[in-house]
Amino acid sequence: MTAYPKTSASPATTDADQRWWRDAVIYQIYPRSFADSDGDGVGDLPGITARLDHLVELGVDAVWLSPFYPSPQADAGYDVADYEAVDPLFGTLDDADALIAGAHERGLKVIVDLVPNHTSSAHRWFQAALEAGPGSPEREQYVFRDGRGPDGAEPPNSWQSVFGGSAWERVPDGQWYLHLFDVTQPDLNWDNPKVRADFVGILRFWLDRGADGFRVDVAHGLIKEADLPDWTGHSQLLGNPLDGPRPPMWDQEGVHEIYRQWRTVLDEYPGGRVLVAEAWVEPLERLAAYVRPDEMHQAFNFSYLVAPWTAGAQRDVIDVSTAANDAVGATTTWVLSNHDVVRHASRLGLPVGTPRPHGIGPDDPQPDAVLGLRRARAATLLMLALPGSAYLYQGEELGLPEHTTLPGEVRQDPTWFRSNHQSAGRDGCRVPIPWEADAPSYGFGPTDASWLPQPPVFAELALDRQRGVPGSTYELYRSALALRAEHGLGRGRLEWAGPAAETVQFRNGGVLVLTNFGAEPVPLPDGCEPLLTSEPLTADGAVPQDVTVWARI
Repeated sequence: MTAYPKTSASPATTDADQRWWRDAVIYQIYPRSFADSDGDGVGDLPGITARLDHLVELGVDAVWLSPFYPSPQADAGYDVADYEAVDPLFGTLDDADALIAGAHERGLKVIVDLVPNHTSSAHRWFQAALEAGPGSPEREQYVFRDGRGPDGAEPPNSWQSVFGGSAWERVPDGQWYLHLFDVTQPDLNWDNPKVRADFVGILRFWLDRGADGFRVDVAHGLIKEADLPDWTGHSQLLGNPLDGPRPPMWDQEGVHEIYRQWRTVLDEYPGGRVLVAEAWVEPLERLAAYVRPDEMHQAFNFSYLVAPWTAGAQRDVIDVSTAANDAVGATTTWVLSNHDVVRHASRLGLPVGTPRPHGIGPDDPQPDAVLGLRRARAATLLMLALPGSAYLYQGEELGLPEHTTLPGEVRQDPTWFRSNHQSAGRDGCRVPIPWEADAPSYGFGPTDASWLPQPPVFAELALDRQRGVPGSTYELYRSALALRAEHGLGRGRLEWAGPAAETVQFRNGGVLVLTNFGAEPVPLPDGCEPLLTSEPLTADGAVPQDVTVWARI
């Protein structure tokens, strides 16, 4: 294991009252798909505010809001045109203030999304860079380069966009700009002191408005290798493929200096403000470097998200994750679904060992919906029993599947277009969620309008069909979150237990957790009293396949 030096603890990590994030359950809201207050088919901030009581009833500690900034919406808001305002599509700054205040009144923290790797090409900074021309200070805010070849007509290097195609676009004066994502998302130059100063101002803008922290998009991508060398290897988000060298655009050492500066800013504010890294980095020892005591507080554990549904793979990733984070004094941040991946209720319905799909379309192999939900419920109980923090993605508490039959003509993810319709993209996990089975748009809004069509199965999965129904996925989540808090599982310590074969078994305080991956039912140890099960036990009290049980010991 790589040894990373520990640094002295900052004020935010020595005050126990400010360490709420170490075991918090945080609920991700994708604003355009959560709740629509005005009937235009797109969710908005007032809609979220009106549904905050749902989060309290569910039992989460905080909410993370995906971007709501002004944007041309070429990448669903991750192409930001102004970091200090709200897009009229979602409301106003007053609506943002009301949402933060309403959450705080209910005891909920609010984490906002920050997108520092790139801006929208519509941002005033980029427009000024285009107007100012080569060699100007304005152009130095982005990654502009001359092209290769006698007339500069070839891109500066071989880098490819995460969304498909070249990562370079030529402008009329002949230079090229880097866009690791969509062509409308030019990468910022984080070697430029002005860029760093501007973002400190953005941090303060939202901290002063009461934000409790930031989820940092593409946190491992801000610094690029200095000479921008050619790269023909893995070009997706993953920073450190285990079988090769680190790509020159991901997980460069210089990113850590940025986050140490940001941490000093957040530590000036009361209440334990947090930084959360979206960093697709392996091995996990390198990911842990992002959560050293003077850097970020959390980093999503994507290695856990993609781990195969087998006992061995689950034990291994839990073990390695815990060891890597313990080495830097951090807790692990567990996650199974978000707005960028196929929902785990569908992903786990694919044959074990299937590579993680980048979306599922109508012509792709379809998941087994019943098996997927069964495994998803078991996986969720396993995750929520682990020490550390956990993130939930809106609608997973309802057991929502991926919408796998969206027709091409309604898709909006740039991945779909830049891959020449070869990759279905992320629209299937972003479909507006159902609140009421018999209401227009299943209660998403006051009209039938919905920016992506909702599948008919959403009617039976709507909240009003599950609330108060024993055994429903919603009530399973509520019970799990209540028991997690009651038994302090997030603050506990994992101790492996029982035979390893086809099960994952561990103790966390006074609770035994057992997930059975094998075909044969597994009896609970003598003296165990079941507290919660993802599916019913057998008649003689054994744990069936693809079931997790929490038991008092």
